[in-house]
Amino acid sequence: MFTGLKLTNFKAWQDTGIVNLKPVTMLLGTNSSGKSTLIQSLLLLKQTVRSPDRSIHLNLGGDEVNDLFNFGEFDDVLHQGFVGDRQFSLSFTFLSPESSRIDNGTFFCSYGQNSAGGVAIQEWRVGTNEQQFKSIRREKGAYSLTVDKEIQPRAKGRHICPERSVSLSAEAIVALGQDGAVLEDLSLAIRRELENIIYLGPLRRKPERDYVWNKSNPGEMGSDGHRAIDVLLASALIKGDDQNRIIEGVSKWLVRMKVADKLEVKQVGRSTRYELVVHRDGVEANLRDVGIGISQVLPVLTIAYFAPSGSTIILEEPEIHLHPLAQSVLAELFVEVSKERNVQFIVESHSEHLFRRMQTLIARQSIKPQDAAMYFVEREGSVARLRSLELDDFGRVQNWPESFFGDALGETREQARLMFTRQQESQA
Repeated sequence: MFTGLKLTNFKAWQDTGIVNLKPVTMLLGTNSSGKSTLIQSLLLLKQTVRSPDRSIHLNLGGDEVNDLFNFGEFDDVLHQGFVGDRQFSLSFTFLSPESSRIDNGTFFCSYGQNSAGGVAIQEWRVGTNEQQFKSIRREKGAYSLTVDKEIQPRAKGRHICPERSVSLSAEAIVALGQDGAVLEDLSLAIRRELENIIYLGPLRRKPERDYVWNKSNPGEMGSDGHRAIDVLLASALIKGDDQNRIIEGVSKWLVRMKVADKLEVKQVGRSTRYELVVHRDGVEANLRDVGIGISQVLPVLTIAYFAPSGSTIILEEPEIHLHPLAQSVLAELFVEVSKERNVQFIVESHSEHLFRRMQTLIARQSIKPQDAAMYFVEREGSVARLRSLELDDFGRVQNWPESFFGDALGETREQARLMFTRQQESQA
């Protein structure tokens, strides 16, 4: 689980400060304020560790099939009002699962440009509570490697350059002697933490009328949720102890949202094609024939049960096309599934209903304030600012940003005033 994040000179952010991440973290804010950039920073590192090129420093994207985002060039990422050198940095902290040899870890990397205009790591630091490793770029692309507070480097040269931002070469590991095994375990833990990110974006595919199932369980759902149906088909059709677990979990939440009574997979005649059928009030309908809200929330519900234990699920606008009650129930989904399945949710949203229900869940003690983090992102000119919303034990916000969700009481007062004025005019 990610426990902290910090960006400097990265796109809209001059300096985020330390962003504490919890089992359920919500990001609120105005359009184009910088919320998505916080999410994209982790996805940038994820697509870097997945790159087939071991020597790459940072994969800014461009491969439409394999990359999550295309960040453009170095100057597109560098904050326009950068402070100091032409560098930006990404750092995070994390807790590893009990099965890992590493309990917790830290990652820091700053990036500049090389002579060819490409991205080059300037300083790389990773560590645990017990040990710290540092690789710094020197002249002509050579790096020096130190451990803890040692003054003399353990090794120097081009071969000390970090690979894919998260690990060092075999030669560098050998140069560390007995400490090399610690760094290998730490690099593996960092890589796994990034690989365990599952991302669902705000734009999701519309459903088809029926689907061909290839008799396998997909390894991922896609950032637009296009493999969610494959996951549901596999859940219903693959025999075993896990059969129907995901589709039953999805059905449960559709019921709680009051948008369906059940979701069912049905074979189309005797063909190899299958359809998703939505049951509601005694009526069966193909997924294609029901409101768009159900098809758009299906990937959100599916990913909550599809993600392996220990994953970090990043969601952008999960509430899209949902009515207010269903938006509220999403907060309950995040809280309950996070506890039941040991997954972390980082959610970017504009939904007042989702946020208000999170406040209620804190007041009910369904989730402790220390297990939930709420942030409001706003712009001051070209610079993004982050406000940590302070919630008490009753879910009340102590430092609420003015007018973000509108002025509900003010609207009510204005309506009452107009009603009173009209009544007086009609009696005159």
